[in-house]
Amino acid sequence: MEELGFYRRKRVLVTGHTGFKGAWMCQALADAGAIVTGYALDPPTEPNLFSLCGLKSRMDSVIGDVRDLERLSQAFHRAQPEIVIHLAAQPIVRTGYEQPVYTYETNVMGTVHVLECVRAARQTVKSVVIVTTDKVYENREWTWGYRENEPLDGYDPYSNSKSCAELVTHSYKNSFFSHSGPAVSTARAGNVIGGGDFARDRIIPDCVRAAAAGKPVVLRNPNSIRPYQHVLEPVMAYLMLARRQYENPKLAGWYNVGPDEQDCVTTGELARLFCRAWGGGMSWAAQGDEGPHEAQYLKLDCSKLRAVFGWRPRWHIQKAVEQTVEWSRVWLDGGDIAGVMRRQIAAYLEG
Repeated sequence: MEELGFYRRKRVLVTGHTGFKGAWMCQALADAGAIVTGYALDPPTEPNLFSLCGLKSRMDSVIGDVRDLERLSQAFHRAQPEIVIHLAAQPIVRTGYEQPVYTYETNVMGTVHVLECVRAARQTVKSVVIVTTDKVYENREWTWGYRENEPLDGYDPYSNSKSCAELVTHSYKNSFFSHSGPAVSTARAGNVIGGGDFARDRIIPDCVRAAAAGKPVVLRNPNSIRPYQHVLEPVMAYLMLARRQYENPKLAGWYNVGPDEQDCVTTGELARLFCRAWGGGMSWAAQGDEGPHEAQYLKLDCSKLRAVFGWRPRWHIQKAVEQTVEWSRVWLDGGDIAGVMRRQIAAYLEG
């Protein structure tokens, strides 16, 4: 439990706490004894993980938009955070095509607002992690992993807005935090799976919905390759990064967070693993929908994170899928959501 013991009594502000990753992170922080403030819109789906695990009573949950600088500033003043983890985003590629202005406003200006609040609170804030995405890179459909020094130029509005968020962070770091103030890093994570994701246009939520309805899973792009990982992999990597740069600011930088090479699988293989773990003859079928452009090949080179921190993924793709199925069955059976999350966090930390 060394990774989380550091957070006892630490004041942590998490944007996007009502989302999928945010709820897992706040569950881990609250259980570790952190003083957690969250700032986000209302939960994006119904049902949603934030409500299911009862986090509202265990943290200071502020409902607000990262585009609202004044309200965000008030939340910072109230929380007096030592550590800031910025997860809030418009996170869906297809929504980016449908609502590009909203996507850029949220993902770019939202990041500007968070960093501006950090600048104003630089006497108390010690560590900042800005979470972006593996899609920030100019995608050349390579079959090898992108490294942190590759060009940033996401293709679609979502991906490109996250590339812009990276550049915003680089500028703020160079302009305001290079000689004093908090340690600031960005973390570029691959596709995450796990219990409690109810978003549209994501493969695992589609699998769970199909399983609950007793129907086959329909896949748009079964041959696309993604760096799939359980949600606890990036969540714990972000918390590790925030902790380590709090202790040694020289470790701040730009880091990929992704699985091992063998866990970069096709969407079809991920669906096959889910169907096998679920059982009951569940199956999947391909059905293209002529939707907008999405990359076919996308992998990350995570050797920098490994070299600097000795970090390693702990759950391979089959284990990640099995944990997702376990969570989903507990939910469908009306079981103890917070309890299954605690069990899975403990199992992850035990390795």
